[in-house]
Amino acid sequence: MTAAQTPEPSFALFDEYYAACSNWGRWGAEDQRGTLNYITPEKVRAAAGLVRSGKVISLQLPMDENGPQTGAFGRVNPLHQMVATGTDHLAGTQAYSDDKLGFGFADDSLFFFLQGGSQWDALGHIFRDGKMFNGFSAGEVTSRGAARGGVENMPTVVSRGVLLDIARLKGVDALEPGYAITPEDLDAACEAHGVTVEPGDVLLIRTGDMGARRDKPGWAGYSAGDSPGLSLLSAPWLHEKQVAAIATDTWGAEVRPNELPDVFQPLHLILIVSMGLLVGEIWDLDPLADDCAEDGQYEFLFVGPPLVIPGAVGSPVNPQVVK
Repeated sequence: MTAAQTPEPSFALFDEYYAACSNWGRWGAEDQRGTLNYITPEKVRAAAGLVRSGKVISLQLPMDENGPQTGAFGRVNPLHQMVATGTDHLAGTQAYSDDKLGFGFADDSLFFFLQGGSQWDALGHIFRDGKMFNGFSAGEVTSRGAARGGVENMPTVVSRGVLLDIARLKGVDALEPGYAITPEDLDAACEAHGVTVEPGDVLLIRTGDMGARRDKPGWAGYSAGDSPGLSLLSAPWLHEKQVAAIATDTWGAEVRPNELPDVFQPLHLILIVSMGLLVGEIWDLDPLADDCAEDGQYEFLFVGPPLVIPGAVGSPVNPQVVK
């Protein structure tokens, strides 16, 4: 597609993409795994063959009070609390302080929003007109949790991973807020990195936005603010490539401000509700990007299952890249 042929995002184009990218019924009327169905045993075996050096890289943002959340949408950063400590032990105030062998212990808890840090969005996270992926009613998600579309339906996420470093492709540390990543950008990154995106891949898309903001006061508006991200135009590309999942280093994966006026996160409606795509956000892709630039290996074994939390519509994840 030439620049002259590239369409402008519009409501009509949204409707076209929403219908054309639909996977409702593709894997049966009861399916709750969506595009994870593209990951076959053969795909996993092939991905395991990409391990060469034994190097492992984590993509998780630390879960602490220094995270990006500001209270928008009610989300706050994790709260770590000690329940029992070494100082309790030294003070002789623990239940087993009179133990003849000198037994002591520490224990702790963590309060956090499931979508507050490095995380996966479950298919029950987003609705359109009262429906979630595969036509299940939004009413399936109640105060007791998600009876349909919960993260427990995707307890294993292991496949070939591919990094597309759009910031490095453009020769910048970070894309500017509002930059919309197009199919042309994705194709150019594939060519520059020497990779071909294949069915069942987990696609990691780096904008540099996290690295540009995380050390600034309040993360400089990272959470719920303007950011680079995927254009609405990327939806057919992702659908045709049959990727199993995508993840980005941004707060919301898609470009902000959103490309359609007076709407919120339109690409989420196509990717999650229509396509059934697993979407990850707030991932720390900078160390991986530096490593890939050094060794030239932009494909790898990816391991990133969510926590098994029945009825949850999102989950923290500590994604691992194995090279």
